[in-house]
Amino acid sequence: MAKGKRGRLVLIDAHSLIYRAFFALPPMSTSDGQVTNAVYGFTSMLAIVLASRPEFAAAAFDLAAPTFRSKEYEEYKAGRRAMPEDLRPQIEKVRDVLESFSIPIYSVEGFEADDVIGTLARIAEERGHTVTIVSGDLDCLQLVTESVEALVPRRGITDTFVYGPDQVRQRYGFEPPQLIDFKALRGDTSDNIPGVPGVGDKDALRLRQGPHRFRPARVPPAAEPLPAAGPGARAANAHF
Repeated sequence: MAKGKRGRLVLIDAHSLIYRAFFALPPMSTSDGQVTNAVYGFTSMLAIVLASRPEFAAAAFDLAAPTFRSKEYEEYKAGRRAMPEDLRPQIEKVRDVLESFSIPIYSVEGFEADDVIGTLARIAEERGHTVTIVSGDLDCLQLVTESVEALVPRRGITDTFVYGPDQVRQRYGFEPPQLIDFKALRGDTSDNIPGVPGVGDKDALRLRQGPHRFRPARVPPAAEPLPAAGPGARAANAHF
């Protein structure tokens, strides 16, 4: 992807990469017993990203406070394991790494890191930047455009793949924004998002790709109340 007229911005989904590194690498520790595998893995991925010499970079972190998704749908991410005790102290160390590189950190109460990244990506794109989103979560592919690409790990921490619009189409057979509908249809067990009963991956792909794909609904007059989206649709959508 060519650089935008105002340079390239790298947006780092810090929490997803920290988790990826923690579970991809064996335990490592300092001489005084501090576990460091997530810090080491995150820093290794950061080095790969910064080697391309972007003009700008920023990172986003999740906060412990509830998000608008969990307030609307109490079962959102229910059943996930608690953060491993060996991982918890490494979060602050990763923050220290980012600060040592003078990379600003953003978090917004009530929203997740990928919501922040989606917002920053759209603002940057509107201002003439190209954007590289670095994340261990394929949900970020819904944000891909001609000016926004996504770099995601495939195996381990250093084997990465870059998704542009063509790569998303090749993987799924539809446009990047349609990933929202795909996730809403089939659900997402990792986030405990309910899908449409009886619809799995194949049916969801067929509904998005084939002649039965959704068409824009009639826009109701202002006097008519808009129907509320189900929890799956709202939870699958990066909010920006």
